[in-house]
Amino acid sequence: MTARAAWLAIAGLMLLAPHAAGAQAYQCRMPERLSPLPPVKRPANEPRRVLPVTGYTLALSWSPEFCKGREDDARQRLQCSRDHGEFGFVLHGLWPEASGPRYPQYCAAQPARVPQSVVRSLLCDMPSPRLIEHQWLKHGSCMARDPASYFRVSTTVYRATRIPDMERLSRRPLTYGMLRRAFAQANPGMQPDTIAIKANARGWLQEVRICLGRNLKPNACPRHVRQPRGDTMIKIWRGL
Repeated sequence: MTARAAWLAIAGLMLLAPHAAGAQAYQCRMPERLSPLPPVKRPANEPRRVLPVTGYTLALSWSPEFCKGREDDARQRLQCSRDHGEFGFVLHGLWPEASGPRYPQYCAAQPARVPQSVVRSLLCDMPSPRLIEHQWLKHGSCMARDPASYFRVSTTVYRATRIPDMERLSRRPLTYGMLRRAFAQANPGMQPDTIAIKANARGWLQEVRICLGRNLKPNACPRHVRQPRGDTMIKIWRGL
């Protein structure tokens, strides 16, 4: 069985399992029609890298921090204008990993475009058509033969992830270690060492990344994923 076939077989089993609703979009109401995007291309300085997949990373972007200062940016209007809903964690992507710090990317020489029907179905999870196209081109093409399969599994893993009470966490002194433990406590089978946190230079939360094994279950993050000490302080912007 090929790596892609094995991944899809595991994904099929996950789709049959019960999971928690990933209610991270409040009153999501996307437009009926989307303007078509020009093709998203591989940057000239980004090589194709076809490597054996040893695990995955689920990347969750904290939307209030991303949207700070982008509320009037036409390119981010679906996510940040509040005209189409308000968002907590949105799906940044499900990324393949390999042994060591280099990861597979841009694996398909001529990847298919993401169908508009698939884009529409994803917008309450990933409120950016350009991000959707980019994730398929860079990451999904290394994991599945078609965009629908890749995003079906990505959203299943995302929606199965329980989110701790971010409102409560944002109102107290908080450390990296405390935030990792909060995610682990909310998700059976997850441990603090399976969670990596990304903050900006000012110490505000940007992203939570969950390390997964080849079976798409939480797995200890590899050693090259370096993190600040657990007692390092971090802040959460609520978008107010």
